[in-house]
Amino acid sequence: MSETTATTAADLTDPAYAASLDEADPLAHLRDRFAIPDPDLVYLDGNSLGRLPLATRARLGQVIDEEWGRGLVRSWDQWIGLPQRVGDLMAEHLLGARPGEVALSDCTTVNLYKLAVAALDAGPEGGAIITDDDNFPTDRYVLQGIAEREGRELRLLHTDPDEGLDMDRLAAALEAGAVALVSLSHVAYRSGALADMVAVTELVHRAGALVLWDLCHAVGAVPIDLMAAGADLAVGCTYKYVDGGPGAPAFLYVRRELQAELRQPIWGWFGQEDQFEMGPRYRPRAGIERFLTGTPPVPLLAAVEEGVALLAEAGIEALRAKGVALTEYLIGLYEAWLRPLGFSLASPRDPARRGSHVTLHHPLAGLIVQGMAARGVVADLRAPERVRLGPSPLSTSFGEVHRGMTVIRQVAEDLRKERRG
Repeated sequence: MSETTATTAADLTDPAYAASLDEADPLAHLRDRFAIPDPDLVYLDGNSLGRLPLATRARLGQVIDEEWGRGLVRSWDQWIGLPQRVGDLMAEHLLGARPGEVALSDCTTVNLYKLAVAALDAGPEGGAIITDDDNFPTDRYVLQGIAEREGRELRLLHTDPDEGLDMDRLAAALEAGAVALVSLSHVAYRSGALADMVAVTELVHRAGALVLWDLCHAVGAVPIDLMAAGADLAVGCTYKYVDGGPGAPAFLYVRRELQAELRQPIWGWFGQEDQFEMGPRYRPRAGIERFLTGTPPVPLLAAVEEGVALLAEAGIEALRAKGVALTEYLIGLYEAWLRPLGFSLASPRDPARRGSHVTLHHPLAGLIVQGMAARGVVADLRAPERVRLGPSPLSTSFGEVHRGMTVIRQVAEDLRKERRG
C-alpha cells in the first residue's frame, strides 16, 4: 500500500492513521452487512472461517421456514439446480471460468480425489504425480493414497515454507520422468505465498501433464482467471473468504474441453443421466453434472450463493486491492512493533507474491496465540512456530488490524518480561 510505505513509523502506529484508512476505504460500508455481535472482538482468522453475512441469516430463514417448512418436497424444483447455478455465479465473478465449468459438490478433499483420479485415468499409463511438501495436508494425503493404490510415483517438491513454490524445482521434477498430474495450491495455506498460475500451467502442459489447482486460500481474495491461464482442473472451499459458513460445500472446476473424456470415480445418482429413471446401470451425464455425486446440502448451498453475491457486489479487483492494503498495513505494524520483539516475517514481502493473509514466525508462537485469544484477538497457530493472521477484505477494518497488532505486541512484551524474571 503506497500510503503505508510513505508514512513514518510514528504515523503508521497512530490509531488515527488506521481511522483515516477506514475513512478512505471504498469497501468499508460492506462491513455493516455482516453479523458482528461483539465489536470488541478482533477477528483475524477470516481465512479459516468467514463471518456471517446478514443476508445469509435471512436467506436461511426463508429456506427453512418457507421452502422446507411449507414447500416440502415440492421445493426440489428450485433446489435441484443449485450446484450448477451457484457454480456459474462463482465462475463469472470469482474464477474466470465459463458457464457449465464449475459446480458445488462434496468437500474439497472428496473433490480433489475425484478430479485427481479422473485425470490420472485419462493420462499416460504409470505417469507420476507431483505436489509439494508444503501443500495443504489433505491434498498430500489424498495424492499419497492414490499413488500407493495405483502404484504410481509421488514426487514431493521441497518448497520454502515462507516463500512458496520454486519454479526451477518444478521444472526439474517434470523432467525426471513421465508425469500425469501436478497438483498445487494457488495460495499457500501456511505463508500465503501466491503461485504464478499462468507460468506453472504452461510449464506443466509442456511436459504433457494436467494441472489440478487448490484454490481454497485464493477464491474470493485474489483474482483468478482459470480460462486465461489454460487451467485444467481446480477445487476449493467456500467457508473462508466466500463466507459460505461451516461445512459449506466445496466447488470443482473442469475445463469444458476435458469434461467428456474424464470419468470421475464416485458414481452417484446426481451424476447419472436420466437421474429419476432409476436405471440399472450408471451412465454419466454430459458436462459438469457428471462430476456430481449425491444429494446436495440445500441450506448451505443457499448460504454460499449469498456469500458469492456479496463478493460479486464488491468486485474481485476491489477485494484484491483491499486485501493488499490490509496486509501491507499489518506488515508495516510488524516492522515497527514486532520485529524488535523477535518476530520475523514468514510470508513473501512483495504483495504481488502474496495472497490475503500474513504469517509471522516467533519461537513462542503457541503462547502468543493463547495470550491473544485471552485478550479477545482470534488468529491461527500454524506449525512450526507461526502466527497466521487472516484479515478478510470485506469484513475486517484497518482499525481492527491496529487493535490486533497492539495486543500481539503487548502479549510478546509480557512474555519477554516473564522470561527475564
